[in-house]
Amino acid sequence: MSASIREFADNAADPKVRGYLHLPDASNHDGLVLTHGAGSNAQSPLLIALAETFSAAGFTVLRCDLPYRQTRSFGPPGPGDAARDRAGLKNALTAMRKIIPGRLFLGGHSYGGRQSSMLCAELSENAAEPVAALLLLSYPLHPPRKPEQQRTQHLPDLRTPTLFVHGTRDPFGSVAELEQAMKMIPAKTKLLTIEGAGHDLGFKGKAKKDELPRLAFSEFTNFLELSS
Repeated sequence: MSASIREFADNAADPKVRGYLHLPDASNHDGLVLTHGAGSNAQSPLLIALAETFSAAGFTVLRCDLPYRQTRSFGPPGPGDAARDRAGLKNALTAMRKIIPGRLFLGGHSYGGRQSSMLCAELSENAAEPVAALLLLSYPLHPPRKPEQQRTQHLPDLRTPTLFVHGTRDPFGSVAELEQAMKMIPAKTKLLTIEGAGHDLGFKGKAKKDELPRLAFSEFTNFLELSS
C-alpha cells in the first residue's frame, strides 16, 4: 500500500498546526500524530521512517512541528514553552479528527513524547479523551547523569495505554529505571527495548533504519489488540 505526502497547516488554530500529512491510498480510518525531540523537527529521519511505515499499513499520519519549533528553526525549547507545545499537540489532534473518523493515536520522540504523555494525563480528566494509545520513543526519564531529577510527576494521572520504545544505552534513563516508572501508570503499558541503542535509537548511527520502524509498528499494533 502506498501513500502520498503533502505539507499541512491549520493557521486558524492557536497555536498553529504545521507539518506533513501522509495520506494512504487505502485508509484504515485511524490516525497517528507524531512529533519530535527537543533539538529536532518534523523532518526527523526517525519520524519520517515511522510515518512511512504506519501510512503504508493504512494509517493517516501527521508529522508536526511543535509550536516552539515553528517560532525558532533551531535550538531546544525554553522553560516556558511546554504548555504551549501541549496546546499545539491538542490542536493537531483536533485537526486530525476532521480528517479521519477512526481512532487517534499520539506519538513522540524524547521531549515530544514527554509532552504527548503530559497532554494525555491532562486529558484523562475528561471522559472524552481523544487519544486511544501512546507511542513514546526514548522517553526522557531524567537528564543525563541526573537520575534524581525524575520526570514522572504526571504518570499517576496517565490513563492512556502506552507503548515505550527505549534503547538499552539511553543516558536519559536505563531500562530498569523506566520499568520502575511504568509501574506508576494506571493503564496498560508495554516496553520494547532496542539492544545497544542510545537516545537516537540508531538514527544517527549505522544501524539498519528500516528495522526499528517495522518492529515498533508490529509491537504497537499487537499492543493495541491487547488494549482494546
